[in-house]
Amino acid sequence: QVQLVESGGGLVQAGGSLRLSCAASGRTFSRYTMGWFRQAPGKDREFVAAINWNGYSTYYADSVKGRFTISRDNAKNTVYLQMNSLKPEDTAVYYCAADREPAYLLPGTQDCDYWGQGTQVTVSS
Repeated sequence: QVQLVESGGGLVQAGGSLRLSCAASGRTFSRYTMGWFRQAPGKDREFVAAINWNGYSTYYADSVKGRFTISRDNAKNTVYLQMNSLKPEDTAVYYCAADREPAYLLPGTQDCDYWGQGTQVTVSS
């Protein structure tokens, strides 16, 4: 069992930055692929970024490539999402996810093993 708790969301102006954190419980954190998804009002949840167990492989949605960076610290059981050059269309609830599948499969899935409760990110124009 893995429990995930996100933090770091908030209100920011367009062009600004935020860093989301996701703290995981349990001693098996390093075995999981970790990902970030988001859901805007009235839209389906969508993939944002994924990172493999050792941090060597990362994957991004085209809409955030070059602006967002996913990273992890297995010693701290934490995964991060650094978001730069934020746009109003990045406004959404951001969810952290853990999955036993390889990281390259996360862009095509909506069904991860574990999910956090979400953190709101609002970007004003």
